[in-house]
Amino acid sequence: MIRYIRWCAYFCALLLAALLANVVRVQVWEAAAYGANPANKRPAIERYARPRGDIVVEGRPVTGSRDSGQLLRYERTYAQGPLYAPVTGFSSQTYGTSLLERAEDPVLAGTDPGLSVFPLWYDLSRGRPDGGDAETTVRAAVQRAGYTALAGKRGAVAALEPATGRILALVSSPSYDPGVLSGTGPTVAAAWARLNADPARPMLNRALRETYPPGSTFKIVTAAAALDAGVVRDVDAPTRTPDPYPLPGTSTLLPNAGTGCRDASMAEAVQYSCNTVMAKIGVQVGLRRMAEAAGRFGFNDEGLRVPAWVSRSNFDTDMSPDQLALSSIGQFNTKATPLQMAMVAAAVAGGGELRAPYLVERTAQDDGSQVRRTGRRSLGRAMNPATALRLQKLMVKAVEDGTGRNAAIPGAEVGGKTGTAQHGVGNAGTPYAWFIGWAKGADAPLPGVAVAVVVEDAAGDRGHVSGNSAAAPIARAVMEAALRDGPPAAGSARGSARRAASGTVSGE
Repeated sequence: MIRYIRWCAYFCALLLAALLANVVRVQVWEAAAYGANPANKRPAIERYARPRGDIVVEGRPVTGSRDSGQLLRYERTYAQGPLYAPVTGFSSQTYGTSLLERAEDPVLAGTDPGLSVFPLWYDLSRGRPDGGDAETTVRAAVQRAGYTALAGKRGAVAALEPATGRILALVSSPSYDPGVLSGTGPTVAAAWARLNADPARPMLNRALRETYPPGSTFKIVTAAAALDAGVVRDVDAPTRTPDPYPLPGTSTLLPNAGTGCRDASMAEAVQYSCNTVMAKIGVQVGLRRMAEAAGRFGFNDEGLRVPAWVSRSNFDTDMSPDQLALSSIGQFNTKATPLQMAMVAAAVAGGGELRAPYLVERTAQDDGSQVRRTGRRSLGRAMNPATALRLQKLMVKAVEDGTGRNAAIPGAEVGGKTGTAQHGVGNAGTPYAWFIGWAKGADAPLPGVAVAVVVEDAAGDRGHVSGNSAAAPIARAVMEAALRDGPPAAGSARGSARRAASGTVSGE
């Protein structure tokens, strides 16, 4: 009898050992697979069990969290959602995250190790600290100026601080309210379907993600390449360019939009936007040097992050001479985001140095303690300092007595370049209206803002669409706001008291 009891005890011990082994297998070896299984709702429940950290503009949150009382408890809310949607993106319990909500998700969701002095404790306890904040470089007045000036037209605005690379405004129009995507259920699904079916594409971030032919605004890159290469030494010397200009190796004649471009100098070509002169100069510079110059400005860079990813701006590296001529005036396959063209203007304003653009000044814990700060970083020298000074003078002349008069600001020095970009099959589409420029206050030692504006659906007959009439007034409003309001506020003074006991966060 004792022997049978002993065998039974051995068998029970074996079963216990097998049970413990299975527990270890599930908890250790297969934990990741179970955690990633779509049927496992625990990660989602845990993710939305607490309020999310905030995205902050000049010390004030433009996001918040609402206690829905559902299984996925806290939903995202947005203050002035359409205004800041190109900055924040959306955070949806159904469709995930985008833009800053995605790029800074570890901090906002409370999973970033930098949010705690003892991150291992949270791993062991399966808890997490409160979500932190992402404090942006955006200035509210500049953002609102661009949004208001676009007035619902399809287009975008990107504004930078040339000396640092801070992004002062990112506007994309038409916009949308990210809050309609925050929760779950048929209402959210219907909103998602409606936004994606809208032909105006309101969810597209045109400032970062859409690329356009930059048209004549690209002539600043061509002029910089010509000056750096020594192809043009005297900007006021005649260029012996016919009007119209026969594209090399073809019978096609390239015309100008206006008159007075025959044998014009490069200074006059920038001032009055002469296609013929700049196309010829681009051919003289040559493909290799033009491609290298475009690369120094940021074209063909696959890895630009702000920290949200930015679409690659393109300048072809394999072209025939006639294609190079067209590319040198921002046509053919040349494409650029508005942010890229703001970087071109910022490089000229900044004395030739190209600063890396960035959108997040710093991330912070719930009580305001810093997690990390974005360091200012140079992307290299886009052009020689002497070249930048020459281009500054040419761009000022284009605003004072050229094609960009509508960008002039009384009491400030403004430099700019207009553009009208053809597109579509047979160039049949309404031309895109462009303006890039920079502005310096009366008593300021350096330019305080660089801007790029593109308008897709400029009003009026397509033959009369111009950067001066459609885009320059928008740029002027943005630059005025930037110069008027001074530098951005430093840091956020908000503490952990921003979350009320009820769980509702400010910023709704």
